[in-house]
Amino acid sequence: MTPSSFPDPAVDMPAGDAAERTAVLAGGCFWCTEAVFKELAGVRDVRPGYAGGTAETADYRTVCSGTTGHAEAIAITYDPARTSFGMLLKVFFSVAHDPTQLNRQGNDRGPQYRSAVFYADEDEKRVAEAYIAQLDAAGVFTAPIATTLEPLEAFYEAEDYHFDYAARNPFQPYIVHISAPKVDKLRRAYPERLKSGSDA
Repeated sequence: MTPSSFPDPAVDMPAGDAAERTAVLAGGCFWCTEAVFKELAGVRDVRPGYAGGTAETADYRTVCSGTTGHAEAIAITYDPARTSFGMLLKVFFSVAHDPTQLNRQGNDRGPQYRSAVFYADEDEKRVAEAYIAQLDAAGVFTAPIATTLEPLEAFYEAEDYHFDYAARNPFQPYIVHISAPKVDKLRRAYPERLKSGSDA
C-alpha cells in the first residue's frame, strides 16, 4: 500500500464562494496528524484538540482515560480555492494514519485514538462516504476501513503545549519514530502539494 495507490476523490466539494473552510479529522495522536497537514499548500492553520465528547472532560489527562467519548483530533483551516475537502481526505487516508486500525494507532490504544471524520454538514458527510466507498472498491486496503463518520458537535482546542508539538520537539523519541516518518512519507508522495516558501 503506497500513496500512489490511492485515487483522487471522484466526489468532492466545489470551491464555491467560501474564503476558508475547516475540516475536523481524527487519526490517532494529534501531534502526528498536525505535523502532516501543516505541510500542505492551501492549509492555513492546524489546531489540535478534542471532538466527540463534552466540554467538561475535554482535557488531555481525562481524554487519555479513554472514557470521555472524545477523539484526539485536528481542526484544519484551509483555502478551498487551493485544496479541497476530498484532497485532505486523500492525505488523511494515505499518509496521516492507518484507517484500518480500530480504536488505536500502533501502540496508542483506546477510543481516543480512533479514526474518524467529524463532518460539519451533509456535503462533508457525502464526500467522506463516497471516498471510503471508492477506496473499498479499489481494494486499496487488505483490511476493512474502520473510520467512523460522526457529526461535529463541537471542537475543543487542546492545551497550549500540544500546539506545534512535533516542530518544537523534533528529538523527542515519539516524534522521531512515529511523527517524522509520516511527514517524510508525505514529502515523498506529494511533493507537488507541499507549501512553498511563500506559504510558510
